[in-house]
Amino acid sequence: MLSTSDASARGSKLTLPTTSLPLLDKEAPFDAAATNVKARKRSLVKWVIAGVILLIVVVLAVVLPVYFTVIKPNNHQSAAASAPSNDGHNSAQPTPSTVPRVAITGGDGSTVTTDDGTKFTYQNKFGGFWVADPNDPLNNNAQPNSWTPPLNQSWDYGKNRIYGVNLGGWLVLEPFISPALYQKYDGASDEWSLSTAMAADTASGGLNQLEDHYKTFITEQDFAAIAGAGLNWIRLPIPFWAVEKWDGEPFLEKVAWKYALKAFQWARKYGLRVNLDLHTIPGSQNGYNHSGKGGSINFLHGVMGYANAQRAMEYMRVITEFISQPAYKDVVVMFGVVNEALANTIGADVLTSFYLEVHDMMRGITGKGAGNGPYMSIHDGFRGISSWSGFLEGSDRIALDTHPYFAFSGQPATEPIATGTGVNAGGKWPTQACNSWAQQMNTSRTGFGVSYAGEFSNGFNDCGLFLNGIGNRHSYGGDCADWEDASLWDESTKAGLMQFTKASMDALGDWFFWTWKIGNSTAGHVESPLWSYSLGLEGGWIPKDPRTALGTCAALGVDGTDFDGVFQSWQLGGAGAGDIPAASTTQFPWPPPTIVGADAVVTELPSYTSTAAIVSLPPPTMTATAATKSVDFGSGWFNAQDTALAPTAISGCQYPDAWDAEDIAVPPLCS
Repeated sequence: MLSTSDASARGSKLTLPTTSLPLLDKEAPFDAAATNVKARKRSLVKWVIAGVILLIVVVLAVVLPVYFTVIKPNNHQSAAASAPSNDGHNSAQPTPSTVPRVAITGGDGSTVTTDDGTKFTYQNKFGGFWVADPNDPLNNNAQPNSWTPPLNQSWDYGKNRIYGVNLGGWLVLEPFISPALYQKYDGASDEWSLSTAMAADTASGGLNQLEDHYKTFITEQDFAAIAGAGLNWIRLPIPFWAVEKWDGEPFLEKVAWKYALKAFQWARKYGLRVNLDLHTIPGSQNGYNHSGKGGSINFLHGVMGYANAQRAMEYMRVITEFISQPAYKDVVVMFGVVNEALANTIGADVLTSFYLEVHDMMRGITGKGAGNGPYMSIHDGFRGISSWSGFLEGSDRIALDTHPYFAFSGQPATEPIATGTGVNAGGKWPTQACNSWAQQMNTSRTGFGVSYAGEFSNGFNDCGLFLNGIGNRHSYGGDCADWEDASLWDESTKAGLMQFTKASMDALGDWFFWTWKIGNSTAGHVESPLWSYSLGLEGGWIPKDPRTALGTCAALGVDGTDFDGVFQSWQLGGAGAGDIPAASTTQFPWPPPTIVGADAVVTELPSYTSTAAIVSLPPPTMTATAATKSVDFGSGWFNAQDTALAPTAISGCQYPDAWDAEDIAVPPLCS
């Protein structure tokens, strides 16, 4: 016979012979001690029963909400997904394996397992929870926090506030965000020159070094941390070469799209909405290093301005087709079509003609009205948002993006921000943020429609390694070394930055901080700390709950003329959306009659012909752990009726350099 210890060690059930159990003698005399034992046993049984009942209540309290918020909706969505579809856009894709139909979800303190098997603890003190159901990979039930509607509910631009961050420097590189990559190659100053240098450095992996950066700079844990920080949106800059590149361009073609798809799925998992921003444009829309190539402006400007605009519009078409598919339309809800096009250089009328054409192209794909494709977002071109009041009235869901920065004002900015830790923290800077931005943002919401700050930062000065580009000087009147190492900052400095941040957030109302993360330089630390949200959270100069910023401007005595939350119906895709008066369409024809920087009418400038095959964006690749049901990730093309061919060079024609064609002689017309 096994001993008790042996049975326990082997995990066996210990069985004793029945003869070892004493028989109860009915005639046995009364035994007080035995009676007390029985009483204690009865009491113990009662407590055990009560404990079991309590446990059942607790389990039901936990399981039922998960069932009704995750599992039951999934079952409903599964049934809906399996029903026949007659939209004619996409066909369902079969899945290759069998996976138990169990929803996977968790809140604060839960363990998350990533695709590569990495595990981490999800931290979210705001009631947010993630959802990653392998049987329903398109589940949109997750919430980043209690005050943000899940992705399967509509966003109310008059009520819900955008608390967002940019993922700058991830898929579109910038020297000040990823300085170590640029420090490795002398002469690299933008992604064009960096890509050229990397391609020549085959010993270090060539252009594949860029994918190494994509893999590591932003990961799923960043998305989890963004949700855990009380934020609810991301703005995701992508390059046009995520779609394709043309001969002579040195960029890493198509690879960035693979990581954009990861971003969409991670955003879905944590309940974050995406503002997808086309950050680079063929020929460059502003001559900045983050446009692809620094230097001249060749988009809607110069001899190749019209041809580059044709090509850019095609990429906008391809992206719109992808993100309008049912699998993505509730995740990617806004599309910024051109980042920071310089309106005063290009010309406001020319830019308006282009935006009107893009608007009509997008709504031709998506259909008109709320729920049909993403909002189209345009940047104010640094003309100031007030100049866009009344823009294309009757259009369908156009949002206005502004990037208010004190850093690039050209001023010395030597007024102190470290002025103590009390009510006067931050010196003049918090009040200046409120006075500069609060009223104009609310006025724009009335005069234009949905308006938001797509970028802002803690940069009250322009200090930061490579912030102004490689080799350029700072305008700050003090010593920038004081602002390029956060470990030197005292509590007064952090308190001042915190107050400045909260004032900026309150004044802007709807915002995306630029940017979530700054990489270390070769010095081993972040040298542009005023621009890193994650570092500010860790260091104590960014609020851990963005809602605490509300009321900051009022406390400083600044009246921002609060917006009442009511937009005109057409601005939100309601009645009248898409009905632009004929006077506007006549005033802004496409193509525009002339372009600045080209000594000829547009019809005499180089152009492309629409005879090339369409290049569409691929959906994600199904994996062995995919759902048991058919899941429609889309084909990459929403509107099957959109069959126009893509632009390409006219055979036999010679074109000027598309990236350097300002103020050159117009070549003979070739057609």
